[in-house]
Amino acid sequence: MLDFIIKIILAYMLGSLLGSLVIGKLKGGVDIRTQGSGNAGGTNALRTQGWQFAAGVMLIDIGKGWIAVALLPWLVLPGLSAEAIDLRWLQVGCAMAVVFGHVYPLWFGFRGGKGAATLVGVLAGLIPAALPCVLIVWLLVLMLSGYVGLSTMLATLSFNVWAWWVGYRLHDAITLFGVSMAVLVIYTHRGNIQRMRAGSENRARKLWLFKNRV
Repeated sequence: MLDFIIKIILAYMLGSLLGSLVIGKLKGGVDIRTQGSGNAGGTNALRTQGWQFAAGVMLIDIGKGWIAVALLPWLVLPGLSAEAIDLRWLQVGCAMAVVFGHVYPLWFGFRGGKGAATLVGVLAGLIPAALPCVLIVWLLVLMLSGYVGLSTMLATLSFNVWAWWVGYRLHDAITLFGVSMAVLVIYTHRGNIQRMRAGSENRARKLWLFKNRV
């Protein structure tokens, strides 16, 4: 049990390393939480700092999600003996911890991103077969609505539909992961929901198919 707990803590600490703020420090102390939407994620990085900055942010945020589920569960911790723990539960625990760390980072005053990029990395390490479905839903919704936030929320929900369809619902750990991540992503996008209802949410006009009809 101690091995499980330590790895969950390590996953959370890994998630707390926000790509935008790490790169911001390397770029002279840029804190994108004081710019644009105030969010520490890739979308705000792109809007305020450009594509090169945003690419670095995405690389870090996706990468830490993948590391947390694809490498960390197999890490041999010095002084601890191997325990009979269901590997899928350990992976899911690390997955949820790394995303939670991204949203509420210890290192940066518990003000983080919304978890989308880190979730992509988590899926790549946990169930890579689900990624095409999730990314296709994200892109289709973005092209039809123009809203990045709506795309992210529906893409996260689509994972639950995919998992149910292919049979992953039979493992309680995957069900817990899918439902909890959908709830968290919707919660972190509550501001986007309010702005969409008010008609003030920005659209990604370069990808929005109906931009010329408004």
